[in-house]
Amino acid sequence: MDVSLSGMVVLVTGASQGVGEAIARLAASSGADALVLTGRDAAKGRAVADSLGVPALFVAADLAAVEAPAQVAGAALARFGRIDGLVNAAGLTDRGSMLTGDAALWDRLMAVNARAPFLLMQAAIRDMVGRGGAGSIVNILSMNAWCGTPELAVYSATKGALATLTRNAANAHLADRIRVNGIMMGWAASPAEDRMQAQTLGKGADWAAAVAAGMPLKRLLSVDEVARLAVFLLSDASGLMTGALIDMEQKVVGA
Repeated sequence: MDVSLSGMVVLVTGASQGVGEAIARLAASSGADALVLTGRDAAKGRAVADSLGVPALFVAADLAAVEAPAQVAGAALARFGRIDGLVNAAGLTDRGSMLTGDAALWDRLMAVNARAPFLLMQAAIRDMVGRGGAGSIVNILSMNAWCGTPELAVYSATKGALATLTRNAANAHLADRIRVNGIMMGWAASPAEDRMQAQTLGKGADWAAAVAAGMPLKRLLSVDEVARLAVFLLSDASGLMTGALIDMEQKVVGA
């Protein structure tokens, strides 16, 4: 099966590390014409962009700022003239339950996890529709969107919002040949999650091994596995798939 992004300019958020970086690297090796990367860490982001081996632009941005999505999309269009693919991989995972969450946490997580992806999708779709060009969008979601653990009430709500936006955009732009799909990520030992578990929550350096021991397959999800699915969904290899929310975890919801 040929999974190729040849001819595509792809914008990836959260691309300075973790899932976003893995997707950017695989997109480059899968033949993308050009990559636009964004993230908060300028040094890391530029290092990733410089190492891809294809034309790449890094735009430093904090997606919590309402103007940031337009700035990132604008930079992509100014440099490469179009956006053919978009991956919304950036996200905050700060904890907040029904009892501990507050308005500030709600606003911050909604801004990065739901509002920014919406505005980036809007910018990409406007470009695609304006050019009459087909396109593909992949949103990195979470299994927590189906309900979520108690301490992730606010986070789960943001991913639930993005899941609905994913299907809404897919339905709205079928006739425009724009496909929109989502990956419901399970537990992965990404750099951000490692910091959260080992340092913020104080579970130590061996937290991942302890968690993996209790998993059916005795391991956590890898960022490379997510990247492979994301690039497949971006590519023509995924055919007519649109509006799909694909669970990527070691359980079946509802079982």
